[in-house]
Amino acid sequence: MTLVDTNVLLDVVTDDPEWADWSIAALEAASLDGPLLINDMVYAELAVRYDRIEQVDAFLSEAGLELAPTPRAALFLAGKVFTQYRRSGGARTGVLPDFFIGAYAAVGQLPLLTRDTGRYRTYFPSLTVIAECHLEAAATRPDPA
Repeated sequence: MTLVDTNVLLDVVTDDPEWADWSIAALEAASLDGPLLINDMVYAELAVRYDRIEQVDAFLSEAGLELAPTPRAALFLAGKVFTQYRRSGGARTGVLPDFFIGAYAAVGQLPLLTRDTGRYRTYFPSLTVIAECHLEAAATRPDPA
């Protein structure tokens, strides 16, 4: 299973000229390792791009994404890590969703597919982050056969 960050999905939804191809390939590669999940925070961020709930649900179905609710342990961890971020000088207040997403992946011990690696690697050091550099390294590895 892999948790998918909002930015990857928005690349696909908006057909981002710089990132859509990478995000589609990354989703396809991650799907080979099992189900692709989003949590309720990703759902809410994705919903901004749609007019109706049925449209969001149709996209999730077409993309093969499963919505999984955030457990209380992840909610608690998100709050604690966000506090750490603020105490260490983090000034942005709109980043709390990233902490919900990172905490969900950390508590569930799930890899996270994202383009936004900085905060996840800093505040969730045990988290496996699947990002552009990760996929490029896998693509350039010699074939073991």
